[in-house]
Amino acid sequence: MRSNDHRSQSFLPDFGSGTIAWRLLVLAQVLAIVLTVSRNNQLNQAAWNDFLLMTAFAQLIAVSGIFTLRIISPSLTRMRVELGTMMIFIILLLVTVIVVEAAVWGMHYLQITTQRWPQWHWSLLVRTLIISAVIYVLVLRYFTVSHRAQIESEAQQRSRLEALQSRIRPHFMFNSLNSVASLIRSDPELAEKALQDLADLFRVLLADPRKMVPITAEGELARQYLDIEKLRLGDRLQVKWTASNVPRSAQIPSLTLQPLIENAVYHGIEPSFAGGTIDIQMWSENNDTLNVMISNPLAEVTNQGQHRKGNQMAMNIVQERLSRHFGGKASLQYFEQLGNYHVKIQMPIVRG
Repeated sequence: MRSNDHRSQSFLPDFGSGTIAWRLLVLAQVLAIVLTVSRNNQLNQAAWNDFLLMTAFAQLIAVSGIFTLRIISPSLTRMRVELGTMMIFIILLLVTVIVVEAAVWGMHYLQITTQRWPQWHWSLLVRTLIISAVIYVLVLRYFTVSHRAQIESEAQQRSRLEALQSRIRPHFMFNSLNSVASLIRSDPELAEKALQDLADLFRVLLADPRKMVPITAEGELARQYLDIEKLRLGDRLQVKWTASNVPRSAQIPSLTLQPLIENAVYHGIEPSFAGGTIDIQMWSENNDTLNVMISNPLAEVTNQGQHRKGNQMAMNIVQERLSRHFGGKASLQYFEQLGNYHVKIQMPIVRG
């Protein structure tokens, strides 16, 4: 039961926030315009005076409601969404009554009307409450539904990124552990060093998958991975790094390089008896676009269907990561040329 309550609370917006406040002010002004137009057939001085009166009245209710909501907002976070919404509705109606009564007494005090309880008093109060009740229902419905949609969208995006990350971890983990296992008897010291590298790598893998990381950290992660693989593959694996005009403060989505480099090792270097070189190039264009090119030789003998399937999975994962962070501003391309397989990434430069 307690967990259900917490889920309901998460769908109740923070009615004390500045965003809610300015939206209420805008809605109050729109209401003043609508009421003025509906009450006046012509745009004259009388209509203008009526507009000023409606604006003052609507904004007074809005400001009073905002002030009240800001005070009670901490208490609302402990309520279920249904109870919290009902409480807000009742409180806003009470605020409306207070404002109407204050306006009537103010008019009497300023001698705008000579009667303390004018005949139109109850009619004004009833009409205002009916109009306000309809507006409050629509506004509260809008705020709760839009907030619910935002929360669910963020949760869906977070789950999607975590799912993408989980698809990378098992593949990387099992192959890395196999590399370490092969060294335990033949070279315990190297196995210990590899395990330390693995600990560092898994620390990164277990971090928040939604975050951006410095490109230097992402590069170091890739180097640690390649060091582990080089222990297994020896001289068959050669690596060439080239970086040109890449800002050290640039940030990229976590786990962008590693799955593509892992792909290059397992589908380009490992199947080849002679091995080969993985060429990693990074450069910037116009100081606002980061380019990354990862190239590996095509294996002489390999299962082409499985090769394409494995490559495609890794690239789909990275493509979705780029899309989540940059939308259509980032791209991933892959092609074969002169006996090499190339993957090129373009993304905006984001500085930390």
